[in-house]
Amino acid sequence: MPKRAAACFATAALFALPVGPALAAYPDKPVRMVVPFPPGGGTDVVARAIALKLTEQWGQAVVVDNRPGAASMIGTETLARAVPDGYTLGFVSMTHTINPSIYRKLPYDPIADFAPIVLTATAPNVLVVHPQVGAKTIAELVQIAKARPGKLNFPSSGNGGVSHLSMEMFRYAAGIDVIHVPYRGAGPALTALLAGEMQLMMATTPVALPQMKAGRLLTLATTGLKRSPLAPELPTVAESGYPGFEADTWYGMLGPAKLPPALVTQVNLATMKMLTQADFKERLGHEGAQPAGGTADQFAVYIKSELQKWAKIVRTANVRVE
Repeated sequence: MPKRAAACFATAALFALPVGPALAAYPDKPVRMVVPFPPGGGTDVVARAIALKLTEQWGQAVVVDNRPGAASMIGTETLARAVPDGYTLGFVSMTHTINPSIYRKLPYDPIADFAPIVLTATAPNVLVVHPQVGAKTIAELVQIAKARPGKLNFPSSGNGGVSHLSMEMFRYAAGIDVIHVPYRGAGPALTALLAGEMQLMMATTPVALPQMKAGRLLTLATTGLKRSPLAPELPTVAESGYPGFEADTWYGMLGPAKLPPALVTQVNLATMKMLTQADFKERLGHEGAQPAGGTADQFAVYIKSELQKWAKIVRTANVRVE
């Protein structure tokens, strides 16, 4: 998979690919879009934005079907067991590539049971600190943390979640000893940080930026390989002394295994068409996300690389979720 959205759009030549006559009528009835998270979250928002655009393109309703529960595994299994006829598609996030490492047994195979279609969007996380920490840069934070081993605490939305593992990734990259405190959701974790009970956190961009602008938190860096267009003034962790560091949140579309390749291509091209449209990019921007894109094969490679990356972090941090 190329390194993020800019390289992905080099695949624009795909629009010249023909679609077989047998698929000319697809879809001729409503399409179900399974989202393994509750309404309102990042994956749901991206899925609904794409469902709306596909409905406009196809003239057939694309209906979002939220199937939350069991750390996204209920909805993901629903997709895996669906008939591969193109009338059940699904959305996943980076949780799809984290779960295999932290749960002993999944009700599906994260690779064999799915047909990758397209990486739709990415959203950098941000490293924030409470002002009382006294750090305004990554270098200062690392210096403070090394001078006070085991004294700085970081909250997360839950053990084994994105905010937890992203910070574990930074913790080991920087060689610092900071203590993880899991909370029941991102809201309580942020509240603890704002109250000064916690000292640093990996947070989503939409959550962190308003607090930064209000002076309640200091945002030190973003986690993408490139600076975020939503906050171009912020350096990345990678350019702050940790080359190659990347802990973006991402969202992608899958189908069940054995989805015909021609259908995969057709849905991929329909999705790619909307990724450059201004209203779509604006809607993603409200979630701190930006369009990605690329071929189905590139997304398949990307999923495998993410599985390997998070497996390494989980092993290193000895994360266990029962």
